[in-house]
Amino acid sequence: MKNRATIGYTTGVFDMFHVGHLRILKTAREQCDFLIVGVSSDELVNSYKNKTPVIPLEDRMEIVRSVRYTDKVIVQEHRDKVKAHDEIGFNIMFVGDDWKGKAVFIEAEKQLNSRGVKVVYFPYTKHVSSTHLTSVLQQIEENGRL
Repeated sequence: MKNRATIGYTTGVFDMFHVGHLRILKTAREQCDFLIVGVSSDELVNSYKNKTPVIPLEDRMEIVRSVRYTDKVIVQEHRDKVKAHDEIGFNIMFVGDDWKGKAVFIEAEKQLNSRGVKVVYFPYTKHVSSTHLTSVLQQIEENGRL
């Protein structure tokens, strides 16, 4: 009997693409045969972060699509990981460990596990984030250095 391909899934805003994003995609792809990446829509980001990404959705998708570790890019229009599983059919999901234990993931992880989906948490890259980069750029602009 032939082994079933491992389909991986991860999501993110991927605003101001940085090395933390690259490491997530690289590490995820090393653990699956095919990696699907959901890029959060502007509306979704605004609904839970109360801000709009700096980089437009289509540009963020193009950047993520161009990374060699990515096999397919889709728009993430909701945060329901069980619904995403129904829509996509992945068998391993990759999540930053900053979400581990958060209410939004506890029940989803339990339901995904019951469907045979493995949830893997990756270490969050603490020294760099899009939020931090945006803050630094705002400070530079406020100080008249931009």
